[in-house]
Amino acid sequence: MLSVLRVHLPSDIPVVGCELTPYLLLRRPDKTVTNDDVPESAPLDGHFLRYKWYRIQSDRKVAVCSVHPSELATLQCLGCVKAKIPVAKSYHCSPKCFSDAWQHHRVLHDHAASAINENGNEEEEIFGRFNSTGSGVIRSSLSGSASSASLTNGSTPLYPAAVTQRSGGETWFEVGRSKTYTPSADDIGHVLKFECVVVDAETKLPVGHPNTILTSRVIPAPSPIPRRLIPVSGADMMAQLDLDGRISSGTFTIMSYNILSDSYASSELYSYCPPWALSWPYRRQNLLREIVGYRADIVCLQEVQNDHFEEFFAPELDKHGYQALYKRKTNEVYGGNIHTIDGCATFFRRDRFSHVKKYEVEFNKAAQSLTEVAVQTTQKKVALNRLVKDNVALIVVLEAKFSTQGADNPGKRQLLCVANTHVNVPPELKDVKIWQVHTLLKGLEKIAASADIPMLVCGDFNSVPGSAPHSLLAMGKLDPLHPELLVDPLAILRPHSKLTHQLPLVSAYSPFARGVGLGLEHQRRKMDITTNEPLFTNCTRDFIGTLDYIFYTADSLTVESLLELLDEDSLRKDTALPSPEWQGLDANTLRSSWRWPRK
Repeated sequence: MLSVLRVHLPSDIPVVGCELTPYLLLRRPDKTVTNDDVPESAPLDGHFLRYKWYRIQSDRKVAVCSVHPSELATLQCLGCVKAKIPVAKSYHCSPKCFSDAWQHHRVLHDHAASAINENGNEEEEIFGRFNSTGSGVIRSSLSGSASSASLTNGSTPLYPAAVTQRSGGETWFEVGRSKTYTPSADDIGHVLKFECVVVDAETKLPVGHPNTILTSRVIPAPSPIPRRLIPVSGADMMAQLDLDGRISSGTFTIMSYNILSDSYASSELYSYCPPWALSWPYRRQNLLREIVGYRADIVCLQEVQNDHFEEFFAPELDKHGYQALYKRKTNEVYGGNIHTIDGCATFFRRDRFSHVKKYEVEFNKAAQSLTEVAVQTTQKKVALNRLVKDNVALIVVLEAKFSTQGADNPGKRQLLCVANTHVNVPPELKDVKIWQVHTLLKGLEKIAASADIPMLVCGDFNSVPGSAPHSLLAMGKLDPLHPELLVDPLAILRPHSKLTHQLPLVSAYSPFARGVGLGLEHQRRKMDITTNEPLFTNCTRDFIGTLDYIFYTADSLTVESLLELLDEDSLRKDTALPSPEWQGLDANTLRSSWRWPRK
């Protein structure tokens, strides 16, 4: 007879919006072991599995800490309550917790204050609504006497009316009858119970005792602090926003984001991040919310797994009006499952752009061609082992569906070329990084030569400002004495005079470095003025610095606004990436708005 050997949850900390899928180990009637589902529609030897989920309500009402969501709260910030900041963000587990988090927490108050000061009414931020000011006052000793208002989700009661079971000061409410369950805001602070039982297909009665497992208390999904676009061209940003809060008219927005492939998001690599925050069901929902929340017209993502693109990002972003294009990395080096190979994905809003052409760059093929003509026969195998890294670039040509206002000929097609890449090369192979970036730039030069077309080059280049790849992108050439040129065992970078390009590329965030005026001076303090780049886009326990860029052709595009940068104070001192708040590898997710310059 069918029997259940084991029930297990990948993480015992459930998070609002993160689907829970128990792992079941079953023994079939023939004594073989499987983890396949046995639903009522396909019984096995006259038996199937029935599932139920319960929310366990204790008579004692609780709230959870906004910083350490697995801990119960003992303090509440009254400033958050006054400012009408989401109540879940107001709780803390101890005075030390509140004090340590204050640098991060006060940003919520600052945004609430600025929303009133700048607009005089509520302003919808990317991740929440704030409509008043507040101070850092705390209310302590939360208990069962806490107000019922703090234990509801809007006008929806926390608990349904019907009681399923009651035992020993606890009430059980049935909340689901499928194998999976997605916790809601109603579940915050409460334990969930999963029940699985073998059922006779004919009588519909349980056979034997049910198998159960209890979770920890459900916690709210942490979210990044709200961020807004900062004008850099002197234009009135509010005049450019349409009714949906998107940039209108001849201006468009683009974002670039390394979302961190699930295959790399391991506890071994990121031991400082809670395991539940590394789980793909949790991260995918928060990544989607963040991407959609930015409302960019063009989205360039790196480290997108092949299966996640096909099964999640493409269909989900399609619901929000995006068309998807994808280039998977090659698999000459990668030895794992082909479905989990990552790659570059570019999305664009169908109502703003149409797809004209797609170019795929496989650096492995370029390496094959290079070794055929530039490497001695005896060195070909060594050269390929060094050069072949499976990296790719996705180049997309789009046509604007909106008026560009500044075009010379109003009837002329306005095209835009967007390159998206991830230069994932070990740091010691400096020659390979330079060669890959140079190869991409020469390909873009050919496209530029065939048409007068503005260009955007986006991606994670794994190269800090001032490095050879960055200098080549930003300056169009390399100093022959650059120290990274000394690493060239295959002589593929010689003569150094060939390492040039003619594209007038400028880093998107450089206006912050030279900007003056209200708002820009604050952003300037977050920039390295020697390189005109942000102080960091990547922040882990072992590294903090800039690796991600958006470059644009300055003769054909003008930067209108930039997403405000984070500073180290905005990240809690115990935060590194990835984290419960930030699911990707870019703390400063790059987003910019552009326009074709008026002639």
